Amino acid sequence: MAGRYFEEFVVGDVVRHAVTRTVTETDNLLFTTLTMNPQPLHLDEEFAKDSMFGTRIVNSVFTLGLVAGIHVADLTLGTTLGNLGFEDVTFPHPVLIGDTIRVETEVLATRASKSRPDTGIVTLEHRAFNQRDVLVCKARRAALMKRKP
Repeated sequence: MAGRYFEEFVVGDVVRHAVTRTVTETDNLLFTTLTMNPQPLHLDEEFAKDSMFGTRIVNSVFTLGLVAGIHVADLTLGTTLGNLGFEDVTFPHPVLIGDTIRVETEVLATRASKSRPDTGIVTLEHRAFNQRDVLVCKARRAALMKRKP
């Protein structure tokens, strides 16, 4: 498996993921319309020109999805059994069309599952930055991970 097993997560480790992603207008348009979000801040440049941002901003749920996906190849590909929950999700700065996002993940906690002896729970904090190293998203999540066979 490409992902880490429960025993391979060490509290305090920070992984800087090699995969980065430039957010395109198409990403924002498709995600926003697929999720039935008619917010003009995401879709209407003329409307957004008069906003505090001066331009369209990328749908924050897309940003969260990108952050949750970029880390997969390094940490959870084939070794996770699912997300148990996200908490403390913040977007301190908007993502703009054309921003390139990079993500780092810190291991905050690990504990063996009490009900499933072949699994463990890992708490991760994902932090996303744009190309100017401005924090654009921070999210804490708990993942149910496989233990080594």
